[in-house]
Amino acid sequence: MSTQSEATLENSLIKRLVDNGYEKVTIKDESDLKKNFKSQLERFNGISLSDDDFNKILIHLENGSVYEKAKKLRDKFELERDGKIIYISFFDSKHWCQNLFQVAHQITFKGSYENRYDVTLLINGLPLVQIELSFYNLNQLFFLHKFSLEYVFFIEFLLSKLN
Repeated sequence: MSTQSEATLENSLIKRLVDNGYEKVTIKDESDLKKNFKSQLERFNGISLSDDDFNKILIHLENGSVYEKAKKLRDKFELERDGKIIYISFFDSKHWCQNLFQVAHQITFKGSYENRYDVTLLINGLPLVQIELSFYNLNQLFFLHKFSLEYVFFIEFLLSKLN
């Protein structure tokens, strides 16, 4: 039975995601992740955010329980700028295809422990799915690719049903 390295599995999964419309991005650490989130949020909303505006958004997203955070992502954030309110969206659940889908490889986070994720799926710059690949057998590779893509499409389906 043939085996493949973890790197080969990762590259194969990433290629399939890119072939299905995901943008491949290089994100090495939390700093890169925040920069990418800011640029994707600006692109998704068609606006430019100052560092102060972006920090307000980050603070807004940090607080609350998991349920409250999920609700914040479904709602719009009211950003006050020059006496006007600008509404920032995090997802388009009605037209889920309008969201910006990305895939990243080997993102490392350092905190109490160092964590590195093999493959991370991002929607509008938010890292929503982290995949750890550890299968080496070709039969398992087929199952993993099939499962991973079905999971991605399931998440996309859920996004479409949020509203």
